[in-house]
Amino acid sequence: MPEGHSVHRIARQFAVNFVGTSPEVTSPQGRFAEGAARISGREMTDARAVGKQMFLEFDGTDWLRVHLGIYGAWDFAGEVRIDPSIQLHASKFGRGRLGQTGMAGVVASVDREGEDSVASIGAPRRARLKMAEHDRAGEIAEAFPPDPVGQVRVRLLNDDVCADLRGPTACEVLTATEVDTVIQKLGPDPANANTPEERARFVERAGKKRTPIGLVLMDQSVVAGIGNVYRAEMLFRAELDPHTPANTLDRTVLESLWDDWAHLLDIGITVGQMITIDGLDGEAYQRALAERDERHRVYKLEGTPCARCGTNIVLEEFGARKLYWCPGCQH
Repeated sequence: MPEGHSVHRIARQFAVNFVGTSPEVTSPQGRFAEGAARISGREMTDARAVGKQMFLEFDGTDWLRVHLGIYGAWDFAGEVRIDPSIQLHASKFGRGRLGQTGMAGVVASVDREGEDSVASIGAPRRARLKMAEHDRAGEIAEAFPPDPVGQVRVRLLNDDVCADLRGPTACEVLTATEVDTVIQKLGPDPANANTPEERARFVERAGKKRTPIGLVLMDQSVVAGIGNVYRAEMLFRAELDPHTPANTLDRTVLESLWDDWAHLLDIGITVGQMITIDGLDGEAYQRALAERDERHRVYKLEGTPCARCGTNIVLEEFGARKLYWCPGCQH
């Protein structure tokens, strides 16, 4: 399932390529025909993400809400412009990808498993792009707009760019009031407002929970956007036992968790990969871009020695999800 950084990256691409235009909206598979007709031809006035959900505003009144869930993904085609906060890495594996080098134009390797978000950059060209948690490049599209491929729930098309949505958990048109109701049920998202007030809101909500902190961090009503990868890595970085009841943690511990989430989320949005090891540079940074195991300390590293204490990382079922953690130094 895409975590918060992926959805923010997608929202930024909509902001650059669709906001200010009046796209034609259709439902090639037919399941979203009524909703598509309601917003088609109207000006897109905003694109934003809150945690794992994205909201596209039309004419300041109606919103398209999309939750990708486990299987959802966006494909982009056409003369796709890239948000300036996102930079490109050229791939040694033959794929162009979005990423961060710290310097525009520097060439670097990218994830073999396609975690990064894909796009062309520089001179516009006809390219087909896919954006989800595990984003992969498709073939070059020779015609524009391309024919829909697979079960496309909704297509947005303006003069330059086409965006196709497949397999979402949620795809619906809401009024501004309805959107506000949805957002109020979500926890704070530091990518939207990393303020003392939002940090306090997280601390207050988490501090009332008797459930383990490893479950609380995945509760989207407490804090928005954290998924399985970030949950495991944040708890390791904080040296916290995932089973510790949240309401037993000191306020300063919860504040530190919020600050670390803001830090890691900012990296993920810019880089396009969930790099959770600080201080990487040179060859170590290149390896982290290319190999998942080189950018995490516990996630999917069960059975290997902990880099901090040497105890083997364990894997357990926890809240119907896989939990990776070190019993030696997370206490």
